Amino acid sequence: MNVTRNKKMIEEEIIADIKKLTTSLLENSSDQTEVEKIINQIHVHFQEITKITGYDVNIEYLAAVPTAKGKALGLNHAAQCLLDYKRTVQFLKAILQAIKEKQNAHPNELINIFYAGCGPYAPFITLVAYFFDPKEVRFSVLEVNKNSLESAKKLIRALRLTDYVDNFYLADAVTFEVPEPDTFDILISETLDAVLYRECYVPILFNLLPQLNNNITLIPENVLINLKLLPKTSTNQDYFEGDAGTILNVRKEVSSYTGDPDELSQLPEKVVDLKSMNIDHYKSILIETQVHIYNDIWLYRNESSLTLPIEVALEQPFLNSSVVFTYHLEPEIELKCRFQ
Repeated sequence: MNVTRNKKMIEEEIIADIKKLTTSLLENSSDQTEVEKIINQIHVHFQEITKITGYDVNIEYLAAVPTAKGKALGLNHAAQCLLDYKRTVQFLKAILQAIKEKQNAHPNELINIFYAGCGPYAPFITLVAYFFDPKEVRFSVLEVNKNSLESAKKLIRALRLTDYVDNFYLADAVTFEVPEPDTFDILISETLDAVLYRECYVPILFNLLPQLNNNITLIPENVLINLKLLPKTSTNQDYFEGDAGTILNVRKEVSSYTGDPDELSQLPEKVVDLKSMNIDHYKSILIETQVHIYNDIWLYRNESSLTLPIEVALEQPFLNSSVVFTYHLEPEIELKCRFQ
């Protein structure tokens, strides 16, 4: 009896602490030192409940999970995403803002959220739900990794958030058919990496967005891959990057595609003319990712693991006239480039 009571008291203390920490995280979101301290404390609670540290060496924790197109993160990597500090804060702020805006637009109505790719900690339930009543906000959760889904269920139960979740689906978001798709107000799919490599954000959107209603709010709202030119000189006075435009605008590509997403193996090529850009002034090209999370909330270069750039040297004298970019969805999800 005492053991049961003690366990209940510990759970209540953990829940109270996570509520307090999450509120403090939002209040101190501009203080990087404090943000890291708070998220590390949350991570300790999560790993104690799930027994997933993010650093386990078992192969089942390390291995990525194949999907119909691309791969989903293994258990370890997915758990470590919580510790991508600015990423976690920006997504948390965006999701809370999106929910509140939906509530303002639809007062006294239930806000339904479809969460594709929750990972083992389901942070955008476990850090978000406490700000609302289960009569206000509910989630349907999809995860392709069985171990991640079981961990998320365990954490949600321990934090007494089961009333916020209508459905758990063990399925591939690239091919999943959403039950009652018109009922959802927000789609969360934080399933991406820098330069949209390997993970499934793009094919997931090609599958899910056409199923959902036209007023759906997507988080992240969009991802852009841009091309910059880096000059030979590195002095502050003379340092001016060249802007060669956007290589890939995901939402634009998804909205303009009218075919069968199952038959889509690559996106249209993007050809960038370099000869007209005084290319002799530059030493390399930089491929950068910008994540438009929601409204004015963005992740820019080097602010997150999602926005780490790739630099490609330009051999001088530069004899090519252009660079061609192709975003492949098969056999692997990756952006390739070639000079011509």
